[in-house]
Amino acid sequence: MSRTFLKMNGLGNDFVVLETASQAFNPTAEDIRAIAKRPSQDGGEGGIGCDQVIAIDPPRAEGASAYVRFWNSDGEETGACGNGTRCVAWLLMESAKKTSVAFDTVAGRLSGVMAGDKLVTVDMGQPGLRWDQIPLAEEMDTRGIELQVGPIDAPDLHTPGCVSMGNPHVVFFVDAPATDELARGTGSLIEHHPLFPEGVNVGFAHIAARDHIQLKVWERGAGLTAACGTGACAAQVAAVRRGLTDRVAKVEFESGALTIEWRESDGHVIMTGPVTLEFTGKLPEKVAA
Repeated sequence: MSRTFLKMNGLGNDFVVLETASQAFNPTAEDIRAIAKRPSQDGGEGGIGCDQVIAIDPPRAEGASAYVRFWNSDGEETGACGNGTRCVAWLLMESAKKTSVAFDTVAGRLSGVMAGDKLVTVDMGQPGLRWDQIPLAEEMDTRGIELQVGPIDAPDLHTPGCVSMGNPHVVFFVDAPATDELARGTGSLIEHHPLFPEGVNVGFAHIAARDHIQLKVWERGAGLTAACGTGACAAQVAAVRRGLTDRVAKVEFESGALTIEWRESDGHVIMTGPVTLEFTGKLPEKVAA
């Protein structure tokens, strides 16, 4: 039986979303890779094409509307996805005709509220800031870890901050907006660095003003993406910890911007941004296991 999916995106960061109450979904890594594979430009065979696959399961705990699972396009299950979280929150609120919702993930409970027409605010919880929460292979001050790219005496990039938003992030601060070439070259190098035993998402943040960050993110298991919600949260937290931005800032990707607040009252990270519903479809039989 083919399974129905929704194709959604947040600032171009795109997802294949399935609800599992009426259609079980327990994919292998190979299934995820087949779904996520993008058709080639020369007409070669591909799947639906996406950065992540998301399953919305029935709730497992009181007070939650669902339990949500995320997979990167390489087939690995991941703890959180900020843009995907907004999409899920919007779907759950639309289906229940509510203006707020809470749901659980492997990274903990997340919640969202409607902030406008297809505009959603989500509470991403508190960031993990200890070295063993990222995790790192050894103890370091995560405000600026001992890592550099380039010549030892004159590194191109150095002393990035580290933040866990339910998934690990390292954030380099750069003097000018990062190019795709920089993000691809350095991101692919750092993603599997021995300092990060679970791999890492790599951000390149340019501080344009105290309320404005320009960002590119190389996502663990997905590569260079149009936008990354948890990456935006991590960049803002890392910048605030270094005294580079105020508590609320616009985090801008080439595809659009998110508003991120690292709330002082309880330490939670609050993200506001748009969602887009692209189309509905059926998974091919060969990847509908």
